[in-house]
Amino acid sequence: MSIVQTVRSTPLFLRAAWGEDTPRAPVWLMRQAGRYLPEYLAIKSRSSFWEMVRTPELAAEVTLQPLRRFALDAAILFSDIMTPLPAMGLEIQFNPGPVVARPLRTLAQIEALGLPEAREIAPFVEETIRLVRRELEGREVAVIGFGGAPLTLATYLIQGAGTKDYEEFRAFLRYEPVAAHRLLEKLTELSIRYLKAQIQAGAQAIQLFDSWAGLHDSATYREFALPYNRALFQALEGLGVPRIYLAVGASHLYPVLSELPCEAVSVDWRLSLEQIRPHFPGRVLQGNLDPAVLLASPEVIAREARRVLRAGLGGPHLFNLGHGVIRTTPPEHVAHLVETVRQFNRHSVEPL
Repeated sequence: MSIVQTVRSTPLFLRAAWGEDTPRAPVWLMRQAGRYLPEYLAIKSRSSFWEMVRTPELAAEVTLQPLRRFALDAAILFSDIMTPLPAMGLEIQFNPGPVVARPLRTLAQIEALGLPEAREIAPFVEETIRLVRRELEGREVAVIGFGGAPLTLATYLIQGAGTKDYEEFRAFLRYEPVAAHRLLEKLTELSIRYLKAQIQAGAQAIQLFDSWAGLHDSATYREFALPYNRALFQALEGLGVPRIYLAVGASHLYPVLSELPCEAVSVDWRLSLEQIRPHFPGRVLQGNLDPAVLLASPEVIAREARRVLRAGLGGPHLFNLGHGVIRTTPPEHVAHLVETVRQFNRHSVEPL
């Protein structure tokens, strides 16, 4: 196969994720598979969330549903960041967000957690990836695997359930730092094994979700997040997949986040991409349309999408939302957004 043929057969998403300044920004959306689609709701009416995640045929079907509607450049695995945790001996339910039956509050509880081998963590996820890759064979659509960052996973395990500010967890880092570090060590190793298994099953890129990193000041992040995220990304280096990092509400952390060894940084909607790019020279930026824009008129969606696309000029850009698709988003609005992005030629316009 010639070099030209190899480049052309590589999905646009992967070319951009590896740093190519592509003429069109590839587009995919966080939470593109799921709750805003009627075909997903039809499956959900018959199956619980855990049943969908743990049944490869159902998880693959949900993963593929948005690809049948929209001309997206990547499929994101239908799962949840909490998926690998039951293999440690933890009981996780969803009501509707994650709820931990027995929150971790002592070093003894943390030491008692199992650390399963990769094949024992979530074999159903690996089978889902294989099914999705098989269905997408011959199409230039990349398959993205993902996991939760250690600090974000620890947030749920110690707090027990979602809250506004996660006060118990933030306090725990101060009054039980030894226990916190031990938990983060275990979660890092679990995540490395889990994400490597996804890659071996066929995931072509990995996104690490650090949903609650923005709760912390830079000193706390540097102590309790940076070394573990760095170790995780370093463990995935050389495996042939671009590594993407998302921290929500974390613009105050960008000087620290710039130290992470990853190819792409996904950003929320609170700052424009042109403001963010200087923090990450040589990196790919992903984002960052406000998900609420998809609740507006088609004219507004097109205008705001083009604004993000222009702000993303000057380097490689993966178009996405600043966070997940809102459940009340009309599917036709997603279709309009995707078409707007696909029509935008990045090489024929000037930056903002």
